[in-house]
Amino acid sequence: MLGGDRYRPGAVSVATPLRAVFPPAADRDPFFDNAKFLAIILVVCGHLIENLRDVPIAHAAYFYVYLFHMPLFIVLSGYLSRNFTFGSGKARKLISTLAVPYVIFELIYSLPRLILYGKLDISLLDPYFLTWFLMSLFLWRLSTPVWQQLRWPLAVAVGLSLLSGMSRLPDELSMNRTLGLLPFYVLGLMLRPEHFEWLKQRWVRIAGAVVLVIGAVAAFALHTHVKTEWIRWRNANDAIGVDDLTGSLIRLGMLAAGALLVAAFLAVTPSRRTWYSGLGMSTMYAYLLHGLVAKTVERFYGDWAATLPGVLIVTLFGVGLAVVLCTEPVRRVAHWAVEPKMSWAFTRLRRPG
Repeated sequence: MLGGDRYRPGAVSVATPLRAVFPPAADRDPFFDNAKFLAIILVVCGHLIENLRDVPIAHAAYFYVYLFHMPLFIVLSGYLSRNFTFGSGKARKLISTLAVPYVIFELIYSLPRLILYGKLDISLLDPYFLTWFLMSLFLWRLSTPVWQQLRWPLAVAVGLSLLSGMSRLPDELSMNRTLGLLPFYVLGLMLRPEHFEWLKQRWVRIAGAVVLVIGAVAAFALHTHVKTEWIRWRNANDAIGVDDLTGSLIRLGMLAAGALLVAAFLAVTPSRRTWYSGLGMSTMYAYLLHGLVAKTVERFYGDWAATLPGVLIVTLFGVGLAVVLCTEPVRRVAHWAVEPKMSWAFTRLRRPG
């Protein structure tokens, strides 16, 4: 059994080749890796079916997934950023894990536009496609010490989120998204280990499953009545066609629905080590690389894809793609772009005393 076999001198386990592809997540809490891996599947599949939204089930699934898949990543990012400071090399890690990959992938994603349309359009301050998350996470982490000093950080973050919807903010720094989704990051900062332990109770897990089912039913019933731009968080209220009072109420509802679905999703996430726990360590690879595949394969969608069987095939392809992009071989090939070694660019850290 994978993960349960014992090794004897000279013995060869059938699980050995599998471990080479699906490395175990040693000395890590598998709960968070499991959550990240399951979430990246939603992200990849969501992008792959984006151009199939003329099919009702694809549109409904897209709407449902977008209600909480990025809020989930943002909440987890906030929780895992609780100890962020500008000392002890944390600022250097911020540069090497977010800033440099952001620049690299902004350049990489400009190449298809150059090849296909003969247009070279690079703006490091205006994120393209999925790179907005790197930009926003960079800014959120920089702001971490501020939120940790406030008495009511979540209330302030929600207020900023609502205010951001009242203005057409510049595309630079992805300001509408950065401020609109800010409450999820701050929520993550406020969470403690005991909150996640509470989610693991049996009755909470059952309630979480019920909430996810009800959410799916509601999404399938309402998806044609809600403009897609609400779930993308990138436009002001007037750009979506509502006044600020209506827009603020809708945004509050989106924040509440997102938080509830995130909690429900985490409640049903396995806390034990699974075959995909190791893959959860590499979700940034799947996130940054899958867009290249998505932008390529969508050009081959024909009439076959705009059907229920076609949507299911594309979805299954998305699941497989997410798995492959999190494996060790992909990490070895793409490490230079996703996790570049930047020690050469920094001075040596001075030891205290």
